[in-house]
Amino acid sequence: MSKDPEAVGQLFDLLECRYAMRVLWALSDGHAQTFRLLQDSVGGITPNTLNTRLKELRGAGLIEHDGQGYRLTAPGADLARRLGEVRQFAGRWAQVRRGCPPPAGAAVPDPGHPA
Repeated sequence: MSKDPEAVGQLFDLLECRYAMRVLWALSDGHAQTFRLLQDSVGGITPNTLNTRLKELRGAGLIEHDGQGYRLTAPGADLARRLGEVRQFAGRWAQVRRGCPPPAGAAVPDPGHPA
């Protein structure tokens, strides 16, 4: 598989838009959601911003709208599964952070290596 830095940059640009990942996350259970339900699921998003994100994500081929509401496309579901790995990482990361945070500017110790 070839590496395409332009495609990676474009995907990151899309995902960095405010609430984009939250919209994908809210749809990751596979159930279609209406605009209002999706707005409630994402939380804190204005209708205008949600409308913009939906247009962008639809244009990128990650979500679609059918008669029942918004849902992930096959590529969107694949991306959501991969983003699910972030949840596992976040759990491990939070445990390390809860330990003893290093002073500002100090090197972060490797938890697998004793000091």
